[in-house]
Amino acid sequence: MKHLILNILTFFYRPFAKVMPFQTFRYLACGGGNTVLDIFLFFVFYNFVLNKQVVELPFIALSPHIAAVFMAFLVSFPTGFLLNKYIVFSDSNLRGRVQLARYFLLVAVCLLMNYVLMKLFVDYCHFYPTIGKILTTVVVVCFSYITQKKFTFKVKVEP
Repeated sequence: MKHLILNILTFFYRPFAKVMPFQTFRYLACGGGNTVLDIFLFFVFYNFVLNKQVVELPFIALSPHIAAVFMAFLVSFPTGFLLNKYIVFSDSNLRGRVQLARYFLLVAVCLLMNYVLMKLFVDYCHFYPTIGKILTTVVVVCFSYITQKKFTFKVKVEP
């Protein structure tokens, strides 16, 4: 599967070869695909699974747009990690469990950013939830790329 994905990305990379490195293209393609999946899942969970209704938990009530963010996360977390580990940052020489722990930490920060920005855009700025999710995604993706490259999947220089 890894080779198939890389072959497809290599084919589509040719027109972009002079504009960006292949790793950046892989990140944009894989991250973009995972982001589209996340937004699609958010839309489905918000509109059809939760039916735009508040989720009553024993200890808290979650707005439907916040609950949908968490639900979509349950799918986009593992797919995002696997794509980043094996397709985008495959040259990282950190141990897999270190990458997973760092990725989980990064995703936790990104999830918190999602929560705060969704609250800001939807509850305070009164944007439609899907538009709020798209704006939130732009901010979080920029932060995520820099953090993954420099921290989560960095290449450790051996002395």
